[in-house]
Amino acid sequence: MNRTLDSRRIEFLGCPLDLLSSQEMIEQARHAITDGRRLRLEGLNVAKLVDARATPFLMRALHEAELVHIDGAGIALGLKALGIEAPARCAGIDLMGRLCEMAAESGASVYLLGARQEVVESTSECLLARYPGLRIAGLRNGYFTASEEAKVIEDVRASGADILFVGISSPKKELLLQTHWANLGVRVGMGVGGSFDVLSGQLPRAPRWVQKIAMEWLFRLVLEPRRLLWRYVRSNSIYLLLLAVTRIRLATRAKARTQC
Repeated sequence: MNRTLDSRRIEFLGCPLDLLSSQEMIEQARHAITDGRRLRLEGLNVAKLVDARATPFLMRALHEAELVHIDGAGIALGLKALGIEAPARCAGIDLMGRLCEMAAESGASVYLLGARQEVVESTSECLLARYPGLRIAGLRNGYFTASEEAKVIEDVRASGADILFVGISSPKKELLLQTHWANLGVRVGMGVGGSFDVLSGQLPRAPRWVQKIAMEWLFRLVLEPRRLLWRYVRSNSIYLLLLAVTRIRLATRAKARTQC
């Protein structure tokens, strides 16, 4: 692991988290492309935090990543609840957009890996239209067997891409990036989950005002209740319990200090 020197990493409820603004992360990516450093970006949301605490390889993948950014609104609210000053949250799909903008300006190329073939192709068309000058070095759907994985990794490497976006669900994308990071050849790697589905128009994104009030999760739940209901109930309940216990511990320590 090659941690960036100006990363401000904390442990948040047992998970690593870097308190960098979106602009600082873009600058880190720019430096990775130009000066030979490599940068693996992971986003932290409530579900991933809860899963990582129970899944050693996922927690290890987060710790080994150079940057872990505030992805979910629940993480931003949790930091505020614990009195931790942090930069504004930047959702993964927004950070991906800013990276594509930077790539288009600098001449860097990207590779798109994930989703169905028609979805990743539509995502490529959308990005090319949105960011004139962007170079797509290659793309591939995310449906491949374990026996095909080595060929997929070789295709990414052979493309010469500078940035890799992995549109596969967690924890598969974290495991793929961690396992093959040394062989992918890219300077910047980032898991973007279901962003390809949104960018291609397969799924709508919550209106801006819904995003601003941190209710994008509810919008997604309405769209996909069967897939997300139990996940949200489980992860949010555990997360709220963790926050409550941590707040009590912090208050107890503060009280003890004042009595000394």
